[in-house]
Amino acid sequence: MNTRRGINTLAKFAQQVQKDASVITRTTPVLHNVQKRDSSSGSFAMGIFSGHANVDQVFPYPNALNEEQMEYLESMIDPVEKFMKEKNDAAANDANETIDPETLEGYKEMGAFGLQVPEDMNGVGFNNTQYARVVEIVGKYDLGVGIALGAHQSIGFKGILIAGNEQQKQKYLPTLATGERFAAFCLTEPTSGSDAASIRTSATLSEDGKHWILNGGKLWISNGGIADVFTVFAQTPVKDEKTGEMKNKVTAFIVERDFGGVTNGPPEKKMGIKCSNTAEVFFENVPIPVENVIGGVGEGFKVAMNILNNGRFGMAAALSGTQKSLIAQATDFAANRTQFGKKIVEFGGIQEKLANMALKHYVTESMAYVVCGMMDKGFKDFQLEAAISKIYASEAAWHVADETIQILGGMGYMKDTGTERVMRDLRIFRIFEGTNDILRLFIALTGLQNAGKDLRDLQKKISNPFANMGTLVEQGILRSKRAAGLNTGPDFSSSVHADLRSQSDSVSKCIAQFGETSEGLLIKYKKDIINQQMICSRFADAAIDIFGMVAVLSRASNALTNGTASAEHEKQLAQIFVSEASLRTARNLKSCRDHDNITNDKLKSKIANEIISEEGVVAQHPLGF
Repeated sequence: MNTRRGINTLAKFAQQVQKDASVITRTTPVLHNVQKRDSSSGSFAMGIFSGHANVDQVFPYPNALNEEQMEYLESMIDPVEKFMKEKNDAAANDANETIDPETLEGYKEMGAFGLQVPEDMNGVGFNNTQYARVVEIVGKYDLGVGIALGAHQSIGFKGILIAGNEQQKQKYLPTLATGERFAAFCLTEPTSGSDAASIRTSATLSEDGKHWILNGGKLWISNGGIADVFTVFAQTPVKDEKTGEMKNKVTAFIVERDFGGVTNGPPEKKMGIKCSNTAEVFFENVPIPVENVIGGVGEGFKVAMNILNNGRFGMAAALSGTQKSLIAQATDFAANRTQFGKKIVEFGGIQEKLANMALKHYVTESMAYVVCGMMDKGFKDFQLEAAISKIYASEAAWHVADETIQILGGMGYMKDTGTERVMRDLRIFRIFEGTNDILRLFIALTGLQNAGKDLRDLQKKISNPFANMGTLVEQGILRSKRAAGLNTGPDFSSSVHADLRSQSDSVSKCIAQFGETSEGLLIKYKKDIINQQMICSRFADAAIDIFGMVAVLSRASNALTNGTASAEHEKQLAQIFVSEASLRTARNLKSCRDHDNITNDKLKSKIANEIISEEGVVAQHPLGF
């Protein structure tokens, strides 16, 4: 009797899941500008959209350096730090809007232009973790220099490094690694920013089939006025294998200035990172040898996304260095400034600021080294984690700079302290290499698309319940626990240090709620989820907080287990962040389905349309004129 009732219950459950999954199968948004997931990679961030997580990807805290790599890295840290502190003049770079030639030569001698290029091609041969540590020091002292170096190697010639063939690598990397030639990444156009697929620069094959002829222009290109080698993305005609029709698809090219027809505009006048050259680049009938295609004709979008995904982790590392420098400046001032008969660090308001700044730095640094550690351990799918680290780091650094100026008061507003320069430099990081607004949509929609795929796979299994009874029972238990309000999230108990066990339980519950919300959004909005940008943004914020919580739990657990000197301090940081982030996550997830929030979203859209219609503020002035 009980067995029959159980089978009937499972059958009803199977029908409901089939119904829900069927809705998703027919209507899950197809995101043409999103890379497909490597299902074997086990991306942690991707998994939470289905309510589970690959714990092994982030626990224990990843460290991909062997003893030899560690020693090599340590041997470079002091020289780089000393050079940045004594030879590089960040204020002069900013004022002169260029890097001093002698200083530039010093960077070349240190190998700073080819940190990840193999040693047999004149590079330093660093992996991602080693690269991150050096970039962190550069970010500590001068973000303008950081962009000049990063635009060259993190994106400029990164396509050759990760997607180029052996002939392309041998031809270009040796001179790029030494800084003999500079590189630039050319994607953005006047009509194409975040929407990379809408570029208009085009290339057509010459009659003899030996060259592509490139025409068009690129906007706001870092190193654009000084680069010798460009990674350029252009529309090319490609035959559709199914229909036989010719369609335009993006292709990536290696373009040399010496090919002819490459010119640039004057350096742009910018708010910050002034010593980094930024200029328009123009291409007029530029002949590109057919062997200079990167990754295949029509594969340019994939190449571009791989370059950006592989470069974003460096941004988080650099900005963790910036935050560390700012915190040191704020701490020194607070410990020595006397007001009302006390050092201002004794006041609770200042203490809270410093603690929050340290918290944001800890999360940024934890994320940065989790991501590069995952990359070095061979995980192939880290696009969401890299995007999350870029968003969090750029916003955390901006907050830390703002609070540093607040602690310094009037002194912070003065040019001589250098803090206003850092703040100007920081502003661009929320915009380039994917604006934070677009990256939030990228995170939400990519994760939801893959969650939809998981549900479709489940539907296939449940369509034959007796052949997949294990899956059916597992899902039945999962749904029953959800209905009873029990936690269905992943178990971190064997991975997290005992002192942080309650925090790991909080994260597990957040992941369970996140997965449930993900399924609910897919069922409710279907294809229209693409148009629910306010909801997707809040949903992405929950994902960012979850990854941040896991990163700090992993790092603090590692510190506690190894008995490091700062273990107790790190435990406190982890406890605070998980406590606050779990509350934010619950609030954001609730807002994705809450009637009042959704009503407010609609009102905001209405208000925005009225502002557009009136070309500005609509509300009548209180004085009536």
